[in-house]
Amino acid sequence: MSAPKTPCTSEVDHLLLTLEGTFSDQTEMEVELVPFLNALEKCPGDWAPDIVKGARKRKYARAAFWQALKERRDDDSASVALYRAESPAVELTLELWLPPHPSEINIWLDVQPLAHFSNEGDCRGIVEMVRAWATHYPASYAAAHSMADRELAGFPHFGREAEVSRRDGFEKVYELCWLNVFGPKLVERVGRERMLSTPAHLVEELPNGSVLLVLRPTAVDFASDEARVAQARAHVHLRPDLDFDTVLCTLRERSAALVPVEPRFHPDVAPFLSRLPDEFAISERQRKIAELNAFRPPEPEEWLPVALPPDVENPERVLTSYGDLSEGLVAALHTKVPSIMDETPESLTDLDFYFWRENFPERYTRELIDSHTAPALGAYLGDVLVRRLGGTWVLRQKMEESQVRVGKRVWLPFLRARRYMQSRQALLEYSLTQFFREVERQSG
Repeated sequence: MSAPKTPCTSEVDHLLLTLEGTFSDQTEMEVELVPFLNALEKCPGDWAPDIVKGARKRKYARAAFWQALKERRDDDSASVALYRAESPAVELTLELWLPPHPSEINIWLDVQPLAHFSNEGDCRGIVEMVRAWATHYPASYAAAHSMADRELAGFPHFGREAEVSRRDGFEKVYELCWLNVFGPKLVERVGRERMLSTPAHLVEELPNGSVLLVLRPTAVDFASDEARVAQARAHVHLRPDLDFDTVLCTLRERSAALVPVEPRFHPDVAPFLSRLPDEFAISERQRKIAELNAFRPPEPEEWLPVALPPDVENPERVLTSYGDLSEGLVAALHTKVPSIMDETPESLTDLDFYFWRENFPERYTRELIDSHTAPALGAYLGDVLVRRLGGTWVLRQKMEESQVRVGKRVWLPFLRARRYMQSRQALLEYSLTQFFREVERQSG
C-alpha cells in the first residue's frame, strides 16, 4: 500500500488536551489547586493564557484566578476559564466537582493552531505540564492530540453508546494519541511490563502508578506516514488482539481524509459556498470542500423571453404591498443579517448563508414559509434587481407571475424564492447569489 501524502491541516487544526482526574477532599480546594497553577505558569512558554474569566474577564494573575473561581463556585462545583488574547489562541477550562460528589477535576485545554507545536521545546512544555497534573490528580486516562484526528477516531465513545461509554470509561486502549496518560487500573489490565516496553518516544511510570506515553517528539506531524506506522506499532503492542495492517490502514485512511483540498467552487456560487466548510467539524471539512467543488447548480429557469402583460388595476398599491413585504423581512432579520439593509449582491449571499446555517426551510413550518418568508424574500429579491441592476417591475395579480425586467429578459423573483425555500438542498440549487449573477450576466 502506498503512503498517502502528508496533510497540512495544522493551521486550522487544534491541539486538544483532556484530563479527568481526582483530588483530595481532605485539604482546602485552594491548596489542592496550587500544583495546577504551578505547572500552568511554569510550562506553557509563549502560549500561556493571559486572561481569566469568572463573572468577568481579568488579566491573569493568581489573585484574579482565585477571585474568578470564587465567583463561579456553588455548593457542589466550581469552574473557571482562561484564555489568551493573542495568537496562538488558547482556551483552558477547569471544572471541579465537590462533596457530596466524588472530588473530581476536569481539565480541557484547546490551543490553535496545532502548527504551534512543530518544535520539541513547546511539546516538552506540554509533556512537563501534563506530567505534573497527572501526578497530582490521578486520572484513568488523559490525552493530547489533534482535534481533527480525535474526531475521526470517534472520541470519546469510540462507537459505543454514550451511556456505555460513561459507565465503562477508557477500560481498554481504544486509541493512541500523541500524548497519553494511562491510569493504574488500565496499566494493570494491559500489563505494566508490556505498557512500559511500548515502542514510543517517551514511556514513563509516574509515582501514582500511571504511565505517561508520548508517541513522537512533536504533536504536529501526527498524520505523516512515519507517525502512523509508529502509532500502529505502539497500538498493536498494547492490544495484541489487533492486526497491525488493519490498524495502519485505518490510520492512513484518516490521514487521507485530512489532506487539504483546494476550493474550486462554481464561480456563480463561490461567495456562498466558501462560507460553508467552516460550519463542519474540522475532520469533515476537506471532504465537504471536495463535495462542494463537484456541485454544479442548475441554470436558473425563473425567467421569460417575453413579459406577461401587467394585469393589476392599482400598480402603486401592489408596489406598496411588495415594499411592506420586503421591509418586514428586513425588520425580522436585520440583527442576524445586518447587510440586508443595504440590498446588495453581498446581502443576498449573506441571506443564503443565514438560511443554510439555520436550516431554515426544514426548521420552520411550511405554513410560515409559504405564506410569509417566501413572498417577503421574493419581494426583497425583486427590489435588489431593481435597485442594483436598473430593473423595472411588471406586475401581475398572481404574485408568482410578477416579473422584473432587466435587459431583454424578465425575471420571476417570487417563483425563485418559492423554489429556494423548499429544502436545505434547494438553498444551494436555487441560491440568491447565483440568481443575481445570472441576471447581471444576461443584462449585459
